[in-house]
Amino acid sequence: MMHVHSISPEKLTFEALKKIFSSPCKLQLSETSATLVKQCREYLDKKIASQTEPIYGVTTGFGSLCNHSISSADLSQLQKNLVMSHACGMGEKVPGEIVRIMLLLKIQSLSYGKSGVQLKTIERLMDFFNHDVLPVVYSQGSLGASGDLSPLAHLSLPLLGLGEVVHEGNTIPASAVYEKFGWEPIDLASKEGLALLNGTQFMGAYGVYILLKAFDLEKWADIIGALSLDAFDGRIEPFFDPVHQVRHHKGQIRTAERIRKLLDGSELINRPKKHVQDPYSFRCIPQVHGASKDAIAYVAGVFEDEVNAVTDNPTIFPEEDLIISAGNFHGQPLALSLDFLAIAMAELGNISERRVYRLISGTRKLPSFLVAHPGLNSGFMIPQYSAASIVSQNKQYCTPSSVDSIESSQGQEDHVSMGANGAVKALKVLENLEKLLAIELLNAAQALEFRRPDKTSPALERLMGEFRKQVAFIEDDTIMYKEMHKSQEFIHNYSPDVFGI
Repeated sequence: MMHVHSISPEKLTFEALKKIFSSPCKLQLSETSATLVKQCREYLDKKIASQTEPIYGVTTGFGSLCNHSISSADLSQLQKNLVMSHACGMGEKVPGEIVRIMLLLKIQSLSYGKSGVQLKTIERLMDFFNHDVLPVVYSQGSLGASGDLSPLAHLSLPLLGLGEVVHEGNTIPASAVYEKFGWEPIDLASKEGLALLNGTQFMGAYGVYILLKAFDLEKWADIIGALSLDAFDGRIEPFFDPVHQVRHHKGQIRTAERIRKLLDGSELINRPKKHVQDPYSFRCIPQVHGASKDAIAYVAGVFEDEVNAVTDNPTIFPEEDLIISAGNFHGQPLALSLDFLAIAMAELGNISERRVYRLISGTRKLPSFLVAHPGLNSGFMIPQYSAASIVSQNKQYCTPSSVDSIESSQGQEDHVSMGANGAVKALKVLENLEKLLAIELLNAAQALEFRRPDKTSPALERLMGEFRKQVAFIEDDTIMYKEMHKSQEFIHNYSPDVFGI
């Protein structure tokens, strides 16, 4: 069934975002938002007609060209030129799922009636979303300061009937979809090009996409960590609630509670233990996973604020008769948060690889490299190598982008956030985390079979049953990458929410 989401001033939450992007959805503009947009445009038109003083980006050039006045006859051409000249993207194409989020976030930001756009411009962006017409956007080119200028220019080119789009699986000229749907290109009014290009919707879309995935992966980290703990014959005492209550951190408390629930009823966890302590990668799961959870929650709060923000420039306040040129397009809040998010995700992968290393180490009565028939077979020796390589790559990706700044626009833009680079790197860390958890799941499931006939908890036995439908126990050496990829597909496609955690 098609879900309809109404664009309105009401706060857009991650719960709503998940609903929009997890099932078919159409956008519509609420009457409240349509009225705000029209009133703002009418105010701006009257202001241009009556005011002799220059208005940045409306009757002047852009950036360091802000002192060049533009005649009223050229205001529309100025905005068209802006979009064309700023479409300077390079590198890989942005994934379609993220472009779709970019469209929603740009529509939301323009809908508050503070940007001066025409109603028909927003409606055409909604046409793109609703008809699955996704502008071709490139991942390189934004400094994350004057907004995501270059990627948003590529997002906006199809409004003019220019550039390329992906539609029905094919990359085609935007003009072709105009012909198909009988659309006319938008004639941009004054200020519109600037409203479209200023803003943080490239960084914002990457962050929303990553967070929606990270919410699931942090649950998977707990589920797979619990399975590894039981397969390693670990102890449950470090997860008892009083330990965590005296330290107070919410993520730590929640992680310990989740592990206890996941292991409730396990024969393995409840049997007597000869060892007094477990290594940190098991014993400190609440502390390490919990810290990442708290970081992810903080970043989600920053992005939820940004999703509901006006981030173009200048900002128009019709009710106060003000047009203010300021800096809401600066991506610093997102840039810092994206670097933090990448580090938090990388640490979930870092400790996961350490648990893999322990599982194959030949201790706790598990065979070396989890091999059923040693000597002739190498077993699970090399998946750990792959995990170590990926962990190392994540460390390199976690070098912060936000500590860098390069002057641009002849010094007018003398501090930039580099948040766009941080966004692209954070996505790579997310993708690597999924791979690392897949490798741990493969190892933990293999290790658990050497504990038979003892059983883990009913919840984790259910997980094992589902996993074994796709990935078999490995008796003798086989082509391992296929099993690793199948494990990743399992995590990608199987919801952690079925465990009720």
